[in-house]
Amino acid sequence: MKQLDFTFTAPLDQDEHGSVRITDSRVTLDTIVSAFNKGATAEQIQDSFPTLSLRQIYGVIAYYLAHQDAVEEYLRERRVEADELRRQIESQPQYQEFRERLRARREQLTEA
Repeated sequence: MKQLDFTFTAPLDQDEHGSVRITDSRVTLDTIVSAFNKGATAEQIQDSFPTLSLRQIYGVIAYYLAHQDAVEEYLRERRVEADELRRQIESQPQYQEFRERLRARREQLTEA
């Protein structure tokens, strides 16, 4: 009888900045997990990301379900990092000036 290999490698890679992406794509683990947690099926996710195969999507979902605590911790850490970066950017004086210019331009466009 043929022996089956029961090891499984998730189709995920982590880049030098710590982002986890689907192998050979720019789609992040965060994106797939978020869509899955909102009730999207693998097929619906693929409709949004046609460069991904169903095999990749199901692999990511399987990995998430098998390692849910670790993935949720990773996602929490990424949110904290994003919030900190946002605070740093928003605290810079040129950010406020830029926002004011955008608001003025938006008002001009809506008045026209």
